Amino acid sequence: MEARDIILRPIVTEQSMAEMDNRKYTFEVALHATKPQVRKAVEEIFGVKVVNVNIANVRGKKKRQGRYEGMTRRRRKALIALSADSKEIKIFADEDNDKK
Repeated sequence: MEARDIILRPIVTEQSMAEMDNRKYTFEVALHATKPQVRKAVEEIFGVKVVNVNIANVRGKKKRQGRYEGMTRRRRKALIALSADSKEIKIFADEDNDKK
């Protein structure tokens, strides 16, 4: 399995943005991804040293549209802690690059 198939997207919330100051990043990962696979994928994609990986399964919520019921999709989140000597992960592109 490719590293880009394991790490799907960063999760950007107020809490996850605050954790970035502590060198902790939150990503949505594939449903069947394991902690060692996530660690290897993050180190390969971003070139950083991962210290710890925590994974949480998020159940889908029940939603209604009038009389029709459905469920949102389930997700798997990974909280990645980086070592103190590794570089930061750039989630957003710099504004200088957007102006070009």
